[in-house]
Amino acid sequence: MTPERPLAFRTRSLSKVYGEGPTAVHALRAVDLEIPRGELVVLLGPSGSGKSTLLNILGGIDRATSGEALFEGADLVTMTDRGLTLYRRRHVGFVFQFYNLMPSLTAAENVELVAEIAETPMNAIEALDMVGLKDRARHFPSELSGGEQQRVAIARAIAKRPSVLFCDEPTGALDIKTGVGVLKALQSLNETLGATTLIITHAAATAAIADRVLHLADGALRKVDVNASKTSPEALVW
Repeated sequence: MTPERPLAFRTRSLSKVYGEGPTAVHALRAVDLEIPRGELVVLLGPSGSGKSTLLNILGGIDRATSGEALFEGADLVTMTDRGLTLYRRRHVGFVFQFYNLMPSLTAAENVELVAEIAETPMNAIEALDMVGLKDRARHFPSELSGGEQQRVAIARAIAKRPSVLFCDEPTGALDIKTGVGVLKALQSLNETLGATTLIITHAAATAAIADRVLHLADGALRKVDVNASKTSPEALVW
């Protein structure tokens, strides 16, 4: 039998409520989950299902109302603001749907922005090379396609050598062909760097590339699927 991997995340009764009384919105409802270290995990569910809320809590940019959210044994729910800042700086890389690149900086300079605050950063050119953009390092965002801009955003996220990589709809603004290229880069980086990778998506087909699939609805974790084998992004049927 294959030995179980240590856990990157474990939550117990994790809940998030916005507001009070009859108008309160229950964004997460007592979510229990375990995510082994190094896995690629896809979060599926309709808008309002709690995917982004869960990602934001595990990423240390939002706080739960109650419950536990453990990262390698440390509880993010009770962690101080300074602790969360250090957690994000040392361990977390973020990739968003809209690339958030600085238009006045080149691809390499955008990557260097994050490298400047990291403890053991990658060279910007090395990070761009890992996403296939070494030859575009001196180009500005306006000179890059949407898929290239997203890969620059990924390079920026991995330049700090994160333990965990959070991707919120990384292909949402892209066509299918370009999106496949971005997913291919994320899958390759997950395998190469070993960073636990969580990807939010509305595209159910994306589940096939994951080690584990979390299905959320109405703030609750409805089902967890574990894939015995993974599909390459090029083989996905949309």
